[in-house]
Formats: sequence, C-alpha cells, structure tokens
Amino acid sequence: MTQGRSIRLFLVDGTPNGLLTAEIMNWTGHVLTGPRSKLSELVQRPECGRTGIYFLIGPDPEGSTRPLVYIGESDDVATRLKQHNRPEEKGGKDFWEKVCLVTSKDQNLTKAHVKYLESLLIQSAAQVGRCKLINGTAHEYINLPESDRADMAFFLEQIRTVLPVLGFDFLRDMHRPSLSDKAASEPSISDVPRFRMEIKRDSLTAYAQEVDGEFIVLEGSQARVEWTDQKHNYRTLFKQLCDEGVLVDNGDGYRRFATDYAFGSPSPAAAMVAGRAANGRKDWKVESTGQTYADWQDQQVSAAATSLG
Repeated sequence: MTQGRSIRLFLVDGTPNGLLTAEIMNWTGHVLTGPRSKLSELVQRPECGRTGIYFLIGPDPEGSTRPLVYIGESDDVATRLKQHNRPEEKGGKDFWEKVCLVTSKDQNLTKAHVKYLESLLIQSAAQVGRCKLINGTAHEYINLPESDRADMAFFLEQIRTVLPVLGFDFLRDMHRPSLSDKAASEPSISDVPRFRMEIKRDSLTAYAQEVDGEFIVLEGSQARVEWTDQKHNYRTLFKQLCDEGVLVDNGDGYRRFATDYAFGSPSPAAAMVAGRAANGRKDWKVESTGQTYADWQDQQVSAAATSLG
C-alpha cells in the first residue's frame, strides 16, 4: 500500500492568494510560490538569493486548456525573476501569472545540481504533456557524479509530489499506472472496474478506468470524428486533443485514442467520445454489470459508510 506523506504549508502573509511555502518531512527541499502581483515581496525572501529551480506559469492565450510553463535555474533566482518581469521587448516574459521556486534548506544545491535538475524537469514536463513548454528542447546535462545524480533523482520525485498539492499539475504523470505493476503493492487494484461507453447509432465504443483520482480513457477507444456542439467549451479540448495527436482520424468514419488520456472526471471524457456535451456519470457503464458510473460510485460510498458503521 502506498505510504502517506506529510507536507507542511505556510501562508506567509496569512492569505490563500499570497506567498506560500511548502516542505516535505525528511526532504531538504523548500518550495516558495506566489502570484506575479506579489513578486516585489517574493524577491525579498532569503530563498530567492539561493541556487535553485524556478517555474513560470501562465494561461495559454490561444485558449488551450494546458498552461504555458517556463522552467529555469539560477544561482541567484531573484535576479533572474527580475529579468523575466521585464516587458517582452526588453527581454522579459509576458505570459506568466504565477511563479514557483525550489531551493534547498541546507543550501547544498550547487549550480551543477540545478542545471541537471532543469534538464530532467524539462524532459519530464515534455513527456507528461500537461503543459506547453516555453523552453523548447531540453539541453541534456550529464556532468554530475553518479551519487549526485541519484540524489537529484530523489529531489525530482519530491518536486513531482509537492507541486500538484500547490495546484501545479504539469509534472503529474498523464498516463495510467501499469495495473500489473501496482497489483503487487496494492491488491485492491484488481477491484478497479473497466467502464464502457457506446454510441450505438455510430457503432462507437470506448473504454476507461478510474485510477489515482483521474478518469482515464484507454488507448484504442473510439470517438466521433467531429465536434458537433458549437456552444460548449469542451470543443476547445476536442480540437486540442486532435491537434496533439491524442485523437487521430482512423480513416473509416471515427477517431480513436492513440494513447491513454487522463481527464478530471467522467463527463469531459464522455464528451470527447461523443463529440458533444455528455453526462459521463450516466453514459459510462461498468463493463461487467452495465451499472452506470453514478450508481457504481454511490454503491462504493454506501459500502464504505456501512463498514464504518
């Protein structure tokens, strides 16, 4: 069974929209994040004078559901952030609205460490595919002793753990965990049902599973070739998945998922299959029983409540 973790959050100015720090027990890393509007306060913090990794995050002006992200490193993060805050025509970056920086409490991170981390993080973010990277291609940096590379691999995993807690999901794995791999540590994974959605008029069938809090449409699932509901915002997501090669035209009247793809809930997943707005809680059904997702979930909650009683 997966071990629990303790993350300590601190609201620096006592407000949820201000500066925030985060630490994980038994990890030397220290995370500081805040909105761009608080940059003048953030750069005065002692963490900003250290060597570290930083992330600039902002919305995509082209309407994509994925944020724009820039990943950088510096041995004086405050100076780099001041440079990025300049207007675009003066060498700055206009897109970002939030900043997150990661340093070390024991100040043992060196320039070589953060250059290596930057390379790993850019590769990881590009592979996961939850954001649009401003960096472009990553420069592979391998000039680090083997023991230090092992330390940085651990450091990276802690960053991947803490950032989603702060609302930054761009390093969180998009694809479902291997069920065979998880079976050894989590016997209950075999109880996770496979859901099926059919559009009989078009002879389309899709499959999905709910894993780690995400609803994942499985590779090979079919979907309508075009979006038909022009008034719904999900049309932007449908176009995005088509443009990115997640939904590919199969050439015989429908699209298919070229890879597993994670959604936050069943309804957007159902909409991508149907090509229009859909109620995923009713449209997705347990493959083995025909029970709707809503009824299945209600059964799980009721069973849990009964066991507690």
